[in-house]
Amino acid sequence: MARCVRGLEPVVSTEILRTGSACVESVGHREVGFRGAVGRLRTADDVFLAAARGDDVGRRKDGLGALARLARGVDLDGLVRERAALGGPRGFAGVEVSASFLGRRNFNRFDVEDAVGRVLAERAGVPYHARRDGTAPPDGYAGWRVTLDGTRASVLLRVGERPAHRRAYKVESVPGTLHPPVAAAMAQLADVRPGHRVVDPCCGAGTLLIEAAGQGASLEGFDLDAGALRAAARNAGAAPVRVRRGDAGALPVDDRSVDRVLCNPPWGVQVGARGRLADRPARLWREIARVLAPDGRAVVLVPDEGLVRAVASGLVPVFAQRLSLFGGPVTVAALELRTSGARRRS
Repeated sequence: MARCVRGLEPVVSTEILRTGSACVESVGHREVGFRGAVGRLRTADDVFLAAARGDDVGRRKDGLGALARLARGVDLDGLVRERAALGGPRGFAGVEVSASFLGRRNFNRFDVEDAVGRVLAERAGVPYHARRDGTAPPDGYAGWRVTLDGTRASVLLRVGERPAHRRAYKVESVPGTLHPPVAAAMAQLADVRPGHRVVDPCCGAGTLLIEAAGQGASLEGFDLDAGALRAAARNAGAAPVRVRRGDAGALPVDDRSVDRVLCNPPWGVQVGARGRLADRPARLWREIARVLAPDGRAVVLVPDEGLVRAVASGLVPVFAQRLSLFGGPVTVAALELRTSGARRRS
């Protein structure tokens, strides 16, 4: 089971199928069920083994007893073997549980976590770490997940030692930094190829460019914030990413010279615009249209009204998917030049 940002389910499904070693069996709210070995999924928040399934327990607090019984039926030995075969840790140093549910309930997530976690820890003979006080679990504790979707209750065991969305390269962050699986999804939608010139006009901590690395492309980022440029350089490490000071409203880039643009612009939700975008945000679309090669593509996170401005600047959406991000809806859009004969694909 792969868990993901809401709206990325189709992208995660595609990444799973592209491995050639797994098949998708179900697609639900923020999750994709599959069978087979897939290695690391860059567009998923996390990957789990299905430990137990049952009916959703409903709204009443006395339904928590059914979750405890579900936990008692988990095949711990079988899960340990399966997780180890997939490259995960062997055994449990401890148990920690994260829960989520849809709809109103007469209990909270911590009640769910405790009902399942205490049973699992007792059965495994290891400590249980409760999340009620907000402290992080000790290293080495097995990560479990409980979901209630209104129809089904699922108990899941994380395959890896740490969540898949955490990246070892992400040693520095800045306000508005992009969630790595979303950046990976955008890089995949861009279809970056060897020899491409890829530009991020508002690179921030460099997440988009780093996620696009490994394809043999030239990767360049621009930002007006010196702290963001330092963060991007440190995060990139040995990756072939070059960052420098530049205004997204007047990029120091020749016309029609960029094959791919990747961008999470400062729309004022997490970070305010600076430079020439501060008073005229639409300048970004004109710059993208100016630098993009005739057969190029831009993949950008935009609010709904942003697409209208993009079209007015000569860009055509060929893909659009709404995500739940930054506490609200946002659209990831792939755009091509109108003169390239682009046609909407979804």
